[in-house]
Amino acid sequence: MSKDRTILITGAGSGFGEGTAIGLAKQGYSVIAGVHISPQVTALRNKASALGLQDKLRVEKLDILDACDVNIALTWDIDILFNNAGYGESGPLFEIPVDLLKKNFETNVFAPLALTQKVVAKFIREKKQGKVIFTSSMGGIVAPVGLAPYCVTKFALEGVAEALHNELKPFGIQVQTVNPGGYLTGFNERMGETALRWLDDNKNFTSRNTFLRQLDLLIGNDSGRLDPQEMIDAMIRIVPAGDGKYRNVVPKFIEDFLKDHQARTWEEII
Repeated sequence: MSKDRTILITGAGSGFGEGTAIGLAKQGYSVIAGVHISPQVTALRNKASALGLQDKLRVEKLDILDACDVNIALTWDIDILFNNAGYGESGPLFEIPVDLLKKNFETNVFAPLALTQKVVAKFIREKKQGKVIFTSSMGGIVAPVGLAPYCVTKFALEGVAEALHNELKPFGIQVQTVNPGGYLTGFNERMGETALRWLDDNKNFTSRNTFLRQLDLLIGNDSGRLDPQEMIDAMIRIVPAGDGKYRNVVPKFIEDFLKDHQARTWEEII
């Protein structure tokens, strides 16, 4: 795909988003890195300057829940939207306060959809064959005990992406997902801590120790602490590409696990 196209990345203040923004800029793409809070603007601008990327990597505040930020972003001339912003709530789904789950859906599903609707409407009006990518997760396909609140938001995002993939084909607009496995960016560790805000051994059926043991089984091992550079490299390849797979699970052993999991659900006994 032409390097003249401009790529907007949300959630680019840390982790996959930041690494992908820097990597794409290094390859010569014009990148707008949307970050959540103002201190991240200064930090990433300084990094871009130190790397000599200030002409390719533009850093702007873009809180996808802030209508003013979104309206400003809609004035930018972009060709690719990479919906990467998100966060996670953890804990037992049958006990989590629903208000927390609603907040997680707002950030992970409704806000990216609202931004995408506005961006693709602009693409269509301008007869631009743009592209939209969503950061989903292996948790968009499997919902393990302990991380299910976050996972169900990604299940919903999978439905959003699949619908848009089919709806936007007639307009020449491409849609993809990237589905990371358990990479050590700090995201999963921060997500794990969220349940400790409300889990109470005097109130909840799930004890804090039980939850922490479940969490350790998921992310306290080598398969839950993979080198994030592998995923960043994949994103750098996938995001600007003019063709490729609709769903992109990395690493391969997680893709194999998810396919096996989906097959086994057809035989699952209650």
